[in-house]
Amino acid sequence: MALSKRLWRNVLGEVRGCVMHTRFYYWKGDLRKLRPMILKRIENRAKDYPVRGMFPVAQDVLKARAVLFQGVSTLLKAFPIMACKFCPEVYIGEKGHLIQTCCGYKRRSRNRVHEWISGGLSDLLVPVETFHLDTMFQDVIKHHQRFDFDRVPAVLELCWQAGVDPYDNNTCWKFESVSAGNEGGETLSSHELMLVANRTLRAWETLRTGIQKLLLVNPVKVCKYCSEVHVGPSGHKARLCGVFKYESWRGAHFWKKAEVDDLVPPKIVWRRRPQDPLVLVDAHREFYGHAPAVVDLCAQAGVIVPVKYHCMMKVQGLSGPVRLEV
Repeated sequence: MALSKRLWRNVLGEVRGCVMHTRFYYWKGDLRKLRPMILKRIENRAKDYPVRGMFPVAQDVLKARAVLFQGVSTLLKAFPIMACKFCPEVYIGEKGHLIQTCCGYKRRSRNRVHEWISGGLSDLLVPVETFHLDTMFQDVIKHHQRFDFDRVPAVLELCWQAGVDPYDNNTCWKFESVSAGNEGGETLSSHELMLVANRTLRAWETLRTGIQKLLLVNPVKVCKYCSEVHVGPSGHKARLCGVFKYESWRGAHFWKKAEVDDLVPPKIVWRRRPQDPLVLVDAHREFYGHAPAVVDLCAQAGVIVPVKYHCMMKVQGLSGPVRLEV
């Protein structure tokens, strides 16, 4: 009994200490009176954007994006790309691999061999679009307003909110739309293709590095369950997610902070090394390496890949299990 009283006294002491160190906030007034103050703080915060120090970074991002699109368009004329008919898998080569990683589509069995078709630029550089806002701190887009706003590439919207107009004639983003006919991949020599690939790889690294710097200043959101991106301090209210399978209508997004891969998907692909067989088989899939699609495309043109990709590419790795001779 004495032990029980002592234990109970200790518990009461701990609870009393927690209560003494806990602050209770209670607002007796009308919360509606805080609305003008909140709106004023939002308006004052909007005056800090765009950050002038980010202008050169946004300009470099636009230029790098234009060079990237032009370079990839040229290289795809010399190096074919294969895309799966039923899933987003991509492979750079004349024939696809035999690795059973096809996720298929609805009501189709998974882990099957891919059915390959000819791919294009959008299979390699995945387009990511978002709503275009007039100002960063404007009202949240409602569901019934989703057709009142234009959809633009997320990278262009990020540079727009950073203070650079991507549609200005003085910027270099329009190189993206220039046809690669003047620099056809079929007529270029191996040395010229290597120069194009080298310029393309530098643009890829510059683009991702610049976006990483812009994300430290400009808020960008991405849905937790889908690839929807919103450039702004808070996500929109358009119910376009459909995260739950049992829903008869598409639900609202669950927003979180976006990363570089959300705006510029790296599109990881299987990479064939010199020690690998001509066609990658499923039996030795754990020995094969991976690489971002753009990096693999440039590597096939003869460019030296940065060291940071060597680990995932398994450059010096084995092509299969070692057979010991008895």
